[in-house]
Order: sequence, then C-alpha cells, then structure tokens
Amino acid sequence: MPKPEPRPRICDYEGSNYRTDFWEGKGRNYEDRVERIALRRLLPEHGRRLLEVGAGFGRLTHEYDGYEQVVLMDYSFSQLRYAQEHLGTSGRFVYVAADAYQLPFRDGVFDGTTIIRVIHHIADVPAVLKQVRRVMTSNGVFILEYANKRNLKALLRYSRRQQSWDPNSLEPVEFVELNFDFHPDYMRAQLVNAGFALQRSIPVSFFRVPLLKNRLPTGLLAGLDGLLQLTGLHYTPSVFTRNAAVGYSPNNLEAPSIFVCPQCGADLSQVDDTMVCDSCDQRWAIRDGIYDFKAPLDD
Repeated sequence: MPKPEPRPRICDYEGSNYRTDFWEGKGRNYEDRVERIALRRLLPEHGRRLLEVGAGFGRLTHEYDGYEQVVLMDYSFSQLRYAQEHLGTSGRFVYVAADAYQLPFRDGVFDGTTIIRVIHHIADVPAVLKQVRRVMTSNGVFILEYANKRNLKALLRYSRRQQSWDPNSLEPVEFVELNFDFHPDYMRAQLVNAGFALQRSIPVSFFRVPLLKNRLPTGLLAGLDGLLQLTGLHYTPSVFTRNAAVGYSPNNLEAPSIFVCPQCGADLSQVDDTMVCDSCDQRWAIRDGIYDFKAPLDD
C-alpha cells in the first residue's frame, strides 16, 4: 500500500489568550473597523447557511446576521467555547472543532463561506480551498482575506535590501513559522484552480502603522481607509476578496444533516453525545454542544 500523505502543519490556538492578548485593548480597533467595512461591502445581505472557517472567539460572527444559520468552525476547542458562551446555544449557531484540511461537512451545504485572518496560517492553500469549494453550493459566495506579500512596507524594505525575499515573486513566503504572505496573482490562480471566480478584490488596512494609530482618531483612519478601499491600490498588508463558486455542485441546503465523516465521507448517525460513521465506525464526540472532529474517540 502507498504511504499516506504527511499531514500538513497546523497552527493551533488551543488554550491561547488570542482574544485578550491580540484584540481586546491591544490597539487594534482600527483593524477591526476597516475589516468590517470591507466585509460588509462584499457579503450578500441574505443567505441560508454560512461557514466561518477559523471563527475563533466569534469576533466577526455578528456580521453574518443576514444568514439563517452560521457554522462556526475552528481548530481550537477553547476559542469555540468562548464564542458559544457569548453567542448562545440556539440552533442558529453551530459550533464545530475541526481540521480545515478535512472538513466534516456534506457537499453543497453552504451558500456562504468566510476565511478571514486564517489563510496566512495555512501551509497547503490549494488543499483547503478545494475543501471549501466542495462544501459550497453552485454560485455560493466565498469571502477570503489574505496577507498581501506585495505590500508597501515589503516593497520598500526589499528595495533597500533590508529583506531577502522578493515581494514581486509569486510563491508564498513563510516569514515566521506558519505565517505566510501571498502574492495577489498567486492567490487568484489558486482560487481559479479550486473552482472559484474572483468577483471583487479590496485592499484593506492602509494605515496599519503604530505612529498613525496612536496619534489619529480611529474613526478618522477607518473612514479614510474605507474610501481608499475603492481605489484598487493593492499595496496594503491585507486584501479581501469576493469569489463565486463556479461549476456544478449539489444543493444540500435542506439536507437533514450537514455532517459526514471527515475521514471517509460517509454519513454519520448521532447516538447520544457521539457522532458515529455508518461506514468506517469512527466515533466523534459532541462536547457541551460543540461537535469535536479534531480526532476520533478511542475504542
């Protein structure tokens, strides 16, 4: 038998204080504001079911109020638990701990998907994009944010020989472990290869400079950023894209269950607080209302 492919490296925020150490009270109100501006420009007003890949603690989840159901998926169980505590346990929100390389969802069960501040931690971008395309309906909308390799700071540093990597080259650069920047043309090609059509691209965070953020009002910077987002000047550290799923996909938006086995793709049956695969007999836990597909239960 051929050896199984090695598992891609995964950035795991389990047990981290990402919310308090990176966002709350850490001078990133500007980034939060401008990302919401871009997201509102790109996201449809209404939809049936949206998948939020890398939802974390639910920072942006309320932006999806136009969708009937939102599935918050993250590799970190602890981040999802915090999101659940603040968003509640109604059927409108579904919490799923899972690996983006093995999405535990049926084909065509989402008409919307977002990946924001996540893809820069992904070692195998084509694999994840193909998984996202698989679970989406035809013409579903996919909002992808990525870290831009060709940003103004990188271009200036390279011109002054202060960095070794060329921001104009197409290949991703891993500047620290599991932190990647991507060239816009590279990301466009990967989206097309995965079955998406790029509809719109917006540069975001023109003023991500501590000196400006510390001296000028957040509202002023966010307002100016919102105007500059319309210029198409893709020299910012962050880029938001709106993409349509092209080609045929089954429409399973009304399927009785959105889940399948992440290992073999077969149907799952719920038995108490366990999801059991109808084919390979793998079992997956439901812990405090959170579906845990990170690893199967031991026999």
